[in-house]
Amino acid sequence: MTTKHYSGTAMMILCGIFAAITAICSFITIPLGFTPVPINLGTLAVFLTGGILGKKYGTISMAVYVLLGAVGIPVFSGFRGGIGVLAGPTGGYIIGYIAAAFIIGLTADIISGRNALKTTEDKRYIHFPAIGLYALTMATGLIICYAFGTAWFMISTGTPLWTSLLSCVFPFLPGDALKILAAAILVRKLRPLLNKNGI
Repeated sequence: MTTKHYSGTAMMILCGIFAAITAICSFITIPLGFTPVPINLGTLAVFLTGGILGKKYGTISMAVYVLLGAVGIPVFSGFRGGIGVLAGPTGGYIIGYIAAAFIIGLTADIISGRNALKTTEDKRYIHFPAIGLYALTMATGLIICYAFGTAWFMISTGTPLWTSLLSCVFPFLPGDALKILAAAILVRKLRPLLNKNGI
């Protein structure tokens, strides 16, 4: 049986689509009075991008998103754009999207390569990995994103580590857990479909 592969052009289109999804998700924000870091769905898009597109194209997609914002296109939360946003207190979290997508995509590629859904002549199937594996790799990506973001927040504001964690990490963890669960379920459903086409 011949496997159909997505062309490079089609994959770059998907990169653009997921960059746009990230922008849309970033627009959905809930400001918090005690921190400049709002609640938004941007990390949900990062989880999906890395998990579905893999390390190469997931990283490219997030790099495109960050570059679009850097040149002034309002793709960041609050319909903002420009270098000033990246240089501001929340800029590290946005840059962290790229690293998070790479780590999530790398692990998703390994999982997929080992347990990808395959069809053989004798009709045997290798079951796709459990949702828990995807959730674990997304949690790892989130930790990396928080590491980038919190480090830059501390540098740019002069805030101590514990205060930064109280302002920028701990309040968001319950929502992040829900986003990880939702993303893991979606990737578990969508990744096998793309895998059958050679991704």
